[in-house]
Amino acid sequence: MMNNNRGLARAWRYRALARIPAYLALMAVACSQSSGDGDSSGSGGASASSGSSVGGSGPSGGATSGGATSGGATSGGATSGGATSGGATSGGATSGGATSGGATSGGATSGGATSGGAGGTGPDDGNSGAMPSPGCGKTSTIRFEPVPNEPPNGFGDGGYVRIQSGGQNRGFAMRLPDNYDKNKPYWLVFGFHWNGGNSKEVDSGGTNGYNMAHFGLQKLSNNGAIFVAPDGLNAGWGGNNLPFVDDMVKLIEENFCVDTTHIFANGFSYGGGMSYAIACARANVFRGVAIYDGAVLSGCEGGNDPIAYWQMAGLTDNVCTLDHARPMRDRFVQNNGCTPQNPPQPPQPPPYLSSGGHICTDYAGCSSGHPLRWCVHQSGHGNAVVDGTGDLWNACATPPKTCSDSCPCTWVPEDVWSFFKSL
Repeated sequence: MMNNNRGLARAWRYRALARIPAYLALMAVACSQSSGDGDSSGSGGASASSGSSVGGSGPSGGATSGGATSGGATSGGATSGGATSGGATSGGATSGGATSGGATSGGATSGGATSGGAGGTGPDDGNSGAMPSPGCGKTSTIRFEPVPNEPPNGFGDGGYVRIQSGGQNRGFAMRLPDNYDKNKPYWLVFGFHWNGGNSKEVDSGGTNGYNMAHFGLQKLSNNGAIFVAPDGLNAGWGGNNLPFVDDMVKLIEENFCVDTTHIFANGFSYGGGMSYAIACARANVFRGVAIYDGAVLSGCEGGNDPIAYWQMAGLTDNVCTLDHARPMRDRFVQNNGCTPQNPPQPPQPPPYLSSGGHICTDYAGCSSGHPLRWCVHQSGHGNAVVDGTGDLWNACATPPKTCSDSCPCTWVPEDVWSFFKSL
């Protein structure tokens, strides 16, 4: 049986500003034009109905894009005809499985990851099973500059690195672990920005600051891994960016001590599309990926190899919809040898939780080392959604606010970090 998580939402709801940046319309067009890959067993399932989810503004939570592109925003994040009372509909997820909070098996407590570095290769842990890169034991020759438009130093040692790739000037923000030891292999985590975003916003965490730096994973690692936030061309990930990824991996591995068995990619929206492209084409290099409300926007070269795969999608996301997300999932259900779910999750019609929460499904039968976790929430387009609210930007994690029972925060980073730590 598959484990199904129910992220039970609290009753507090927030009304976000429905200001939609101009580039969001471009993203909506891009998502609508993306082609599906793989056998979409979930095609035709639950999708956003008329109306629009609550939008947001500003880069808090590491995301600047808002909710839907048209229509009047409703509070609570549900579209017209969305969340109704009455609990789960028929065909809903069964109870049991993982605990509330989205933690997968592998040592995570309910509600998120346990403390203690980067899953066995951080500065607080041992190095069992790590495979060191050529840069181990060497002194780096990389020259760091200030990250463009970011206050000096950011969150930890590092800075901005300029590189020639494919005859073009490219760059990325990079953060080293605390007390970096050139003889200790560290995890390497890439974070890809959304359409119209940049390395600074991923590296800085937007208005959430350190709470959502590198999509919230830097803090959860206890500054125990190497984090990289590349800049896309024209603030996006169109064309072939795989050679740029290859060049970054090579440069970092040759200058720093990397555990080559634990290289990860994660990204939101267009950055989710880039993370998907990496899953398709570089499963022999990357250990796993996490995709936040993405679509097939950067292609899928190859796309036949298994990889540890985490993906979330929103029932009321009218930008990159469930119909965009399901074919991505289904490709890796097949690649990873997982048992297809019948009926496909989420159940039809929405909502499956009247309170606006999320359900995560750990697919059964996947090949060894290639788990697949699929999370569906009832919010709009955002990487830091908060259950039971219209908050897409993790507002309670924006200083001076703090997360509490009366001011809930997003469940997403803890779930992703727990998944990575289980590998």
